[in-house]
Amino acid sequence: MFTRRTFCSSIRKCSQRSQEEIEAYKRKRQAEWKRKQGGNSFLDHLIVTVRGGKGGDGCAAFHREKFKPYGPPSGGGGGRGGAVYLLPTPSLSTLSTIPSRIHGHNGENGRGTWQNGKAGEPLVIKVPVGTVVRELGRKDPRRAKDEWENEEEAIVAAGLTTEERVEKMREKRWVHYPGYGEINVERDDFKEAEVSMYKLERERRLARRRRLDSNPIYLDLDKEEGLENSSTEAVNAPLGIRQNDYLGHLIAQGGQGGLGNPHFVSSANRTPRYATRGHEGERVTLFLELKLLADIGLVGMPNAGKSTLLRALTGGRAKTDVAGYAFTTLNPVVGIVRVSEDGTFEGELVPDDTVYDETKIESRSFEERMKQGEYANSLTRNQPRDTVSKTSVDPHTESKPTRPGHHFDLYEAFRFTIADNPGLIENSASPFAHAGLGHSFLRAIERSPALVCVVDFSSGQQPPEVALPTENTASSDVEPLAVPTDAVVDDVILRNQAKPIDPITIDVDPCEAIKILKAELETYQEGMSSRIRMVIANKADLVASQPSSDSSSPSAEAIEEAKARLARLEKCARQELGEDLIVVPVSAKYRMNLRKVVALMKGYAEEARNEKMAVQEVVEEEAW
Repeated sequence: MFTRRTFCSSIRKCSQRSQEEIEAYKRKRQAEWKRKQGGNSFLDHLIVTVRGGKGGDGCAAFHREKFKPYGPPSGGGGGRGGAVYLLPTPSLSTLSTIPSRIHGHNGENGRGTWQNGKAGEPLVIKVPVGTVVRELGRKDPRRAKDEWENEEEAIVAAGLTTEERVEKMREKRWVHYPGYGEINVERDDFKEAEVSMYKLERERRLARRRRLDSNPIYLDLDKEEGLENSSTEAVNAPLGIRQNDYLGHLIAQGGQGGLGNPHFVSSANRTPRYATRGHEGERVTLFLELKLLADIGLVGMPNAGKSTLLRALTGGRAKTDVAGYAFTTLNPVVGIVRVSEDGTFEGELVPDDTVYDETKIESRSFEERMKQGEYANSLTRNQPRDTVSKTSVDPHTESKPTRPGHHFDLYEAFRFTIADNPGLIENSASPFAHAGLGHSFLRAIERSPALVCVVDFSSGQQPPEVALPTENTASSDVEPLAVPTDAVVDDVILRNQAKPIDPITIDVDPCEAIKILKAELETYQEGMSSRIRMVIANKADLVASQPSSDSSSPSAEAIEEAKARLARLEKCARQELGEDLIVVPVSAKYRMNLRKVVALMKGYAEEARNEKMAVQEVVEEEAW
């Protein structure tokens, strides 16, 4: 990402850019700044300058011992600089831990009595699985300059004469025996060695340029790697032979160590009094882009209930914020859904009175109950809830899971991941608008084989004051829907540092929301909307929830209106996204009709994994 100074300088240099492009770039930077507010450390793209370790300097020395006052040249060579590797690691989920400047370990200098310097230790940089690594080309203004370009720029900026330039370049490349610097440069053998060194340096520079133009670094780190993925052939080595640890993918080589003065011994010069300095390490500029490896990606408008749905499917394990204002989720969040053989998922084993309300309301309710002492005699998570029937039963003999947590490990048969993303509004993916939070976070679901569109089924109608309780929820436990206060709205506007979002932009009809989401996905990446397999009509508990005059149940007219509303949504969704699309009404807040959603998502994940395995088998057969 450009800094403020770099951005201003680029604007001055590229004055031919139109004002529209400049304003679009500013809006893009503002959207990226919003996503980092509130202490969020999630980072999904980064420019990194990698530099291999510098080689150690050679030594110009002569052997000295008793009865040998004038021994032969004995200077050792410098150690090679440490290389830099990238290793995909599944425990990481963000690029925020990676520094923007990476420098390998330098090699040690050579010493007398033919002691070569120690090579620098390799530097392993761990990156999340799913990271795509691209090397920036020579014409990219974001690329850092290599060692030759830096030297050129420093010499030109200093305004040195020709003799001063030659002297400065020699000082950077040669080590002289004390008191022999001026004498060495006048010797013919030194001049010949200097010419040959410059030729080798020129060849090295041209080879690196050819490599950058024809074969830049491109890595797709989509799986964890270890010794079984490396080219190590020491699998069947005898016991006692240490196997090399797998370091990952080589990014930047360390510089070669300098040559000691014994290297320059010849028939014309038996006592060379000069050595070479170590070479600079290879410098590359990489663009790291994190594309999460989620099986299912959730897309939807703001306040559609995506975060609540993820919490309900994962049993509250997914750490997402839920609130009554737009853009509560600023960065993608990945949750894991675990399913047993009989189709039971971990999220439906939470207590029956669990309601996934707003985060602030839940925390406030928990504190009030704690003060009232309601949790004084509550069971721990390791104790069964029915002490009479469960204490004498061995958990290993139960036929189906009864509670979440580590107890569910015994029955887990399948797991898949779901990525929750910030809300999309109209013109989010437009290159000249970047409305809302923009669209850069969509890279998190580029790899997702199946997308699920989440819409607010109750949008466009007046919500009731009291939500419909479930059959397992007592009416006294249901609280009125929370309306965000003016202080909350002001806090949101202050966090986003932007004008408040027009409610009409967010509270749109579900059919219109599907059209907007399809258009935004196609604008971001052509053909991306074809991966939408299911539409979840969330907040279905708010539809047809007005009770009739003579009972607490919904009236027949309200039920028929809700059915007609669902039929219109199914017709619209299939017209926009395909005839085989499935529309499922749910209530994520009260965990209603989620088993069907989990079953369909499990099928999508299994289908994608089977296709991937089939492709790998074909590739392996062709390789043989």
